[in-house]
This record gives sequence, C-alpha cells and structure tokens, in this order.
Amino acid sequence: MINLKKTTTLLIVITIVANIFGFVKDIVLSYFYGASTTTDVYLISLTISTAVFSFLGSAISTSYVPMYSNIEKKFGKHESKWFTNNLLNILFIIITLITILGLTFAEQLVKVFASGFEGTTLESAVEFTKISLLGGYFTVGILLFNAYLRLHGSYLVPALNGLIGHSIVILFIFLSTFWNEQLLIVGAVTGVLIQYIVLFPFLHKHGYKYEFVLKFKDPNIKKTALIAMPILLSNSISQINVLIDRTLASQLATGGISSLTYANKINGFVQGIFVLSIAHIMYPLISKLAANNQIIEFKEKVNNAIGTINFLVIPATVGAMVLSEPLILTLFGRGAFDEQAVMMTSNALFFYSLGMVGFGLREILSRAFYSLQDTKTPMINASIAVILNIILNIILSKYMGIGGLALATSISGIISSILLFINLRKKVGSLNLFQLYVSFVKILISSTIMGIIVYWSYSFISQNINIHISLFISIVLGIIIYLILNFLLKVKESEIIFKKIFHGGYNS
Repeated sequence: MINLKKTTTLLIVITIVANIFGFVKDIVLSYFYGASTTTDVYLISLTISTAVFSFLGSAISTSYVPMYSNIEKKFGKHESKWFTNNLLNILFIIITLITILGLTFAEQLVKVFASGFEGTTLESAVEFTKISLLGGYFTVGILLFNAYLRLHGSYLVPALNGLIGHSIVILFIFLSTFWNEQLLIVGAVTGVLIQYIVLFPFLHKHGYKYEFVLKFKDPNIKKTALIAMPILLSNSISQINVLIDRTLASQLATGGISSLTYANKINGFVQGIFVLSIAHIMYPLISKLAANNQIIEFKEKVNNAIGTINFLVIPATVGAMVLSEPLILTLFGRGAFDEQAVMMTSNALFFYSLGMVGFGLREILSRAFYSLQDTKTPMINASIAVILNIILNIILSKYMGIGGLALATSISGIISSILLFINLRKKVGSLNLFQLYVSFVKILISSTIMGIIVYWSYSFISQNINIHISLFISIVLGIIIYLILNFLLKVKESEIIFKKIFHGGYNS
C-alpha cells in the first residue's frame, strides 16, 4: 500500500526543487544569451520538437492511463504489460516516419512557427530544429513510461528524473559558451536521452519487461487511438496558440519570443508545483474510480482538487502581478538580459498571471473528462479557446504589443476552464458549486488584501534594502498574511490542503 501522506509531501518538495532547477536553467540561458536571436532560435527549435512529439506522447500517455486500468481489471497484469509493449513499438514506428518528414521539411516548419526569421537566423533555426527532432523517441518514451510508473504508485521517480534533465541542459549551456552555440540544442536532446535510460531500472522494479510485439489490429490499440485522437487534436489546436504567439512576437520585437517564453516559465513554475503535482496524483486515482463507476467518490476528488487549485494558485496570481518587475529583475536581470528585456518580460508576466487559475483548472478538468474516456469535450473546448485566442491576439497585439499576446492567452484560458466546468457538471451532476463559489470569493478577498500589502511593503522596503532581499521579505510576508486571512475567513481549502499534505494525500 502506498503511503500517500509521505508520497504527496515528497512529491511537492521534489517538484519545487525540480522547478527551481528549471529556473536555474532559464537564468543561466538568459545570463549568457539574454533575449537575443540565439535564444529565439533555440526556443523555437524546442517549440517545434514539442509540437511534434510532446503532444503526441502526451495524448497517448493520457489515453493510456484509463485503458491500462480497464485492461488490468478485465484481463490481468500480463495483458496490460503486453499492451504497453505493443503500444510502445507502434509509437516508435510512427515517430520514425515523423522524424524523416521533419528532417526533410525542417525549413518549412521553422517558417510556420517563426515567420519573422530570415537569413542566418533562419539557417540556424533549421539546424537547431533538425537536431531537436532526434529526441522524439526519448520524449515520447518518457511520457509513456512516466504514466506506467504513476499507475504503479511511483510518483517520485518521474519528478526526480526532471532534475537530471535540467542539470544536463545547464551543463551544455555552459559548454556552448566555450565551443559552439549548437551545443544548446545538443544538450536538450542529451537530457531526454539520459532521462529515458534512467527510467528502466525502476520500470523493471515495477514488473515491466520489454518485449518486441507488434499487432496494429489489437482492439485495445484501436480504442487507445480513438481516445487519443481527440486529445492529440486538442493539443494540436492548442499549439496553434503557441504558433500565433511566436509568429506575432517574432514580428513585434527582437527577443519577443524569448520575453514571452521567460514570462511563461514563471507561470509554468506555479503550474508545475501546485497544479501538476495534484493532477499527477489525482489522475490515476480518478481513472480507477471511473473504471469502477464510483461517480460520487470521483466527483469528491475532482471537487477537492478544484478547491485546492483555487487556494494555491489565486494568491500566486496576485503575487506575480504586483511583483512582476522585481521578479523578472531578480530571476533574469543580469548578464546579456538588459533593461529592455526586463521591461518586455515583466509586461508579459503581468498579463500571463491573469490566466494562472484558468490554466490550472483546465488541467484538472481535462483529466476528469479523460478519466471518463471522454476526449471529445476537451477537444471542442480547445477549438473554441484557440479561435478566441487568435482573434484577441490580432486585436490586442496591435495596441499592447507583447503584453497583448499574453493577455489574449489568459482570457482564452479562463473562458476555456469555465466552459469545461459547465460541461463536466452536465456530465456527472453537481460539483457543489455554491460551496466552491463561497470559497473562491473568500480566497479572492484574502489574495487581494495580501497583494495590496505586499505591493506597499515592497515599495517601502526596496527604498532602503537591496531589491532581491526586499522581494524575498515581501513574498514571505505575503504568505503569512494570506494564511492568517484564510484562517480568519474560515476557508475550507485551508484545512483541506494541510490534511492532504499531512494526513494522506488525495486518497484520504
């Protein structure tokens, strides 16, 4: 039996450390290369690789979780592991075909994702992209095997493996400054290769053994494909947001892509610590509840997750907004990252922060649908969100520049989460909306008061003390004030979150 009390606490700690390493990676990159053409080229090549492989792997691994649970329940463990190997081998054949096409049409791919690139910038982006595509096998394999490990109660290994990847990339960023800038992308590929290799001892420990089996006509493969296809289309549709953002950013300003990416990293930091930690633990549990038709327990887990996300992410939203400039200055404002880059990035962070809660709830609600083997609803939802985002991108970028692109993304994310919530309520019944609403209002009040005090305290303290120390003091003060206010307002989630951490995680 898994000790979820210990697992949840350790997972949060490891996730925080892994995200700090991710930030160190970004800080090192910004120190040596700033918001420059080189950074834009590097980030675009990673964006293309992500669009091609991460979304394929994410769609398959997401559909794999409920399928594995059903196969194991109906046919036993041997059949579920045979299914895993068959799926892996089919994926590798698909990846080989995609890689060949990607290498052949690399220049066209770059032009789609960054229409503003020309001359030597375009040439460099093409070379970087060709190298990044070679990591597709490892990227997809990692996503599938991480899902397998979580199904077997091993949440910590996938989280720890991220530390290895970040460390390798940091090393190669340093090396690139002495030899060749292409080592940036070589490091990214090397990182996923080593992460992939590291997983195998743990997979073996949990009963996995690779066998070459290949049966395209397996009914379970067909069903997985049917479940995964809407997820893949949803991810592909969502990627259009990234494509439009990057294309417009490459036309608005030099380093625009980098500024958007660095700002979004902070949003990703919050999502990684709070949202994904909860989602990774919750998803296998609610998938099993859905497979056993335990809908009441299913709704309880989802409801608790929504409340917990609100409790954790709303104050982070307010904090990131009121401290956007000092945060960017502290994290990235050194080396080649100049004053103009700080200004652009902090502006983007301010508007990205508005969508933090929307992004977080979308992750939780989408997984609720996936666990019910309903992938069509999130796909339709993503289509609506991307159409809205494109319209807002075109309008807002004309008046607000880089900040307009971030604001458009946030608005579409908020509306997307609202629509998903409405659809889930129609599908499974009441999620105790009134209780969630009351809690949301209390949390918003606490966060707003906290934000005002934090803004005032930072403005006052920074006049007399180093801005980095002032930022740290203001954040600590904000956390204390927020916890006190929630205690006084008797916010339910303030009790739930501590119980989840100290009394058994999401299974209590």
